[in-house]
Amino acid sequence: MQITAALSRVAGQDLTLETLALGPLRDDEVLVRVVATGICHTDIGMRDSPSRIPRPMVLGHEGAGVVVSTGKAVNRIQAGDHVVMSFDTCGTCHSCVSGKVAYCSHLGAYNFAGQRLDGSTALSVGQEAVHSHFFGQSSFATHAVCHERNAVVVDADLPLELLGPLGCGFQTGAGAVLNSLGVSAGQTLAVLGTGAVGLAAVMAARIAGATTLVAVDTNNARLELATELGATHVINGAREEVFTRLRAIVPQGVNFALDTTGNLDLIRQATQNLAPLGVCGLINTARGADLSANILSLVLGGHSVRGIHQGDSDPQRFIPELISLYRQGRFPFDRLLSFYELADINVALSDMHEGRSIKPVIRMPT
Repeated sequence: MQITAALSRVAGQDLTLETLALGPLRDDEVLVRVVATGICHTDIGMRDSPSRIPRPMVLGHEGAGVVVSTGKAVNRIQAGDHVVMSFDTCGTCHSCVSGKVAYCSHLGAYNFAGQRLDGSTALSVGQEAVHSHFFGQSSFATHAVCHERNAVVVDADLPLELLGPLGCGFQTGAGAVLNSLGVSAGQTLAVLGTGAVGLAAVMAARIAGATTLVAVDTNNARLELATELGATHVINGAREEVFTRLRAIVPQGVNFALDTTGNLDLIRQATQNLAPLGVCGLINTARGADLSANILSLVLGGHSVRGIHQGDSDPQRFIPELISLYRQGRFPFDRLLSFYELADINVALSDMHEGRSIKPVIRMPT
């Protein structure tokens, strides 16, 4: 079949809208008509990287849509189902079978290789192969091929144009608080960076009952929104020294710090401003940079620094939980969304990169 997709052909350049051929499904695959897809900073990072992904490739990994058809080995999903697509996994490694799917041993092959395990791709234009299966979906397109493992069935009464970002950004921020760090009532948390992931963490911390919740950013509008979503204190890093102010708020240090910025100086200072047995969680990869920490301080304080991937989430369980919280009015993630048409995807990418949009969502043409 013929589909329309946004291709990354040259690192650092705008995506190009092209008509592609989508080949037949494999037995374990699911064809989804994409209704909308969120944009994540990972999409921007991969667009700009000269080496992390093969090209040409269709990016996009926060897709939501309606199942068109399934391969004959698919049992849990059927045509007509509404689904949110998340990251893909092998389903058979130790991490997967023990319920820690965010740490699948084969995440690279299933999410960044741009092809099936046998080397084939689902897409082409003329005689040129186009790399597919980015995060098991490549959802910057009118149709996407995913697997039963990474498609989460959702209630059909919910607007699909809202739900795609639950598949990555929002589950990462909320999961970091509720799953990874296990923030509980009465504890203190500092969230460094109030983009989509950071604000999802703020909302989750309010749900968890954190009594002191400090949001840190340099954008006043986002800090105001953080207050509305549950932050008890905000710090504008462009106007005051962050950790002097943090210590004034929480003299003993915070139980948890969660970094979404990848700023190494912020991370280093966060580890030095933890309460005894405090934990600093890292979400932003900081482009693989090395981090130094004072070991004496870590040992005497019982401090931990934890890497967090996808909020330690099992999407099949956690996405429905987030939807339930949204229905209750406790996780109003829709307040973070801005909508764009597929033809304006490069505008949306620019708006996110420049901070004009917290979470852009691309609507597909009907």
